[in-house]
Amino acid sequence: MGLSMHSNSHLGISLAAMTHLAAATPNLTYACDTHWPWKTEDVIVDGALTFVDGAVPVPGAPGLGVELEPDALARLHESYVRCGLRNRDDTGYMRRFDPSFQADLARW
Repeated sequence: MGLSMHSNSHLGISLAAMTHLAAATPNLTYACDTHWPWKTEDVIVDGALTFVDGAVPVPGAPGLGVELEPDALARLHESYVRCGLRNRDDTGYMRRFDPSFQADLARW
């Protein structure tokens, strides 16, 4: 069976982890896709992750290959603390578009 990966929205740390996992998965037969919309708010040092011809090369540095930017991490943490959001409500969001929407949380 062929596999792929998808990410909804993440920071460079999880993109680096996804990149390493993709490189280590032998039956990843379909292209992975990523949404990396938070580049300006990211908490990793610039330059560790880049897109080259539509792909992200696996970082070669130790660990995940990215380094945290402490000031950026502190700013993002403070923003999280101030925002007050702690739980997602995907069903409520989807019902704005389809009032009859019901989440189907299949057990795999």
